[in-house]
Amino acid sequence: MAKIKICGLSRDVDAEYVNEAKPDYVGFIIGVPFSKRNIDHDRAERLRGLIDKNIPTVGVFIDYPIESIAELVKNGIINIVQLHGSENEDYIKNLRKLIPDTQVWKAFVIKSDDDILKAEKSSADKVLLDSGTGCGKTFDWSVVSGINREFILAGGLNSENIPKAVKQVSPWAVDLSSGVETDGVKDREKIFEAVKTLRNC
Repeated sequence: MAKIKICGLSRDVDAEYVNEAKPDYVGFIIGVPFSKRNIDHDRAERLRGLIDKNIPTVGVFIDYPIESIAELVKNGIINIVQLHGSENEDYIKNLRKLIPDTQVWKAFVIKSDDDILKAEKSSADKVLLDSGTGCGKTFDWSVVSGINREFILAGGLNSENIPKAVKQVSPWAVDLSSGVETDGVKDREKIFEAVKTLRNC
């Protein structure tokens, strides 16, 4: 069964929602000033304290200082690192030196077969295939049909198109943010519906 991640939590009530809905992962966007879902280390720490300890937290970063990421991991605020910037293989290698037992996920914007090849070659534990950084739009899923590694599908997903996505490309996990929001904030009913829909696929 595919897993589900609810990303972009920022409010205390968001923690309540995910504790009820029980997705497989939740995500914090940290140090990304242009994102409306951006939070700082203190808010991430508070949210981690409110969220069920059985739900792993994923820190989403764009070209963030390696030492700062490692500090968040070592302090138990995030359990998994997700990289969304121009981080290369050297960056991942150096990050692993500081947090060798922590999973590293790397996001790739998919526009062509070449982007799929780059994702396949990545040394990250998992790759996330997206249409862009938080743009909330899907991409042509047929491009990923031949990928030869597990991947997380992101970009414009919601409870209505999750079944099609799972059937068409069999992702290891789906990642939702704007698809479970109303007027720019997390919506309890949409989170519940997305998790329920995924579990029923």
